[in-house]
Amino acid sequence: MIYPLVSIISINYNSLDDTLEFLASLKEITYPSVEVIIVDNASRINPKEKVLASYPDTKVIVSEKNLGFAGGNNLGIAEAKGKYVLFLNNDTLLPPSFLQPLVEFMESTPDAGMASPKVVFPDIKTIQYAGAKRVSAYTGRGERIGLFQTDIGQYDKIYKTDLGHGAALIVPRKVIDEVGPMPELYFLYYEEHEWCEKVKSKGYNMYYVGTSMVVHKESVSVGGEESYTKVYFINRNRLLFMLRNSSGLARLCGVIYFIAVPTMRNLIQYMLKGKFELARAILRGLRWNFSMMTKNTLPA
Repeated sequence: MIYPLVSIISINYNSLDDTLEFLASLKEITYPSVEVIIVDNASRINPKEKVLASYPDTKVIVSEKNLGFAGGNNLGIAEAKGKYVLFLNNDTLLPPSFLQPLVEFMESTPDAGMASPKVVFPDIKTIQYAGAKRVSAYTGRGERIGLFQTDIGQYDKIYKTDLGHGAALIVPRKVIDEVGPMPELYFLYYEEHEWCEKVKSKGYNMYYVGTSMVVHKESVSVGGEESYTKVYFINRNRLLFMLRNSSGLARLCGVIYFIAVPTMRNLIQYMLKGKFELARAILRGLRWNFSMMTKNTLPA
């Protein structure tokens, strides 16, 4: 069998221990043709020396500025030489045989513009992702297939899906060259959704490959589900995605719904719980979008 080169890109941001654990699991994979690129997004401590001490074949790119998820990955793309580029979060752990099924599928499926494996939580038995439904223009929400279900093999198959999972996403280099890099306007969250929509608009399909699996700890570098960073960017970018990927009545209804229902609900809940910083994060996200609208910089 021919093993095309796969460029594996992962972002480190103040989470060196997770990056080293990720690299340890990556070292054990059975697929023989990979290059590994770690992009550091201006962490407090430069990780290059420690990474290279244990994994000298790794390419480490150190950015002087935090460029976000998309910007960091785009630095890696610029250095990648593989036929395929595989984006993996540094809080993923990789079974030794996870990569070959992905590559074999991509090699045999010319219309595959992107693919993601099954993603499970650290207990190994609870599903985090088995495909996903498109983000609704009216609510700004998508739906992960299989989320929180016990994995009994029910999704160990391959099928088309609407959206990939940013924690584990493989893309042919030729598709990246055609579509362009990740949209950096988002900085964190929703960028892979818009990128996926752009890839599909070029006639490619997004696939879920359940014959491969990775473990994802989730939200390590941003500090958990209720960190200021996550609340801000999730709310900011949900509205941003709706504004950039819908039009007419759908956009109007979507914006009204977003502000009147989830935004107000979350604001009230945070205020009642005394989590005023999180309430401010939501309001800051709204202001950012309105500011961008006045500058006419939101259209795709």
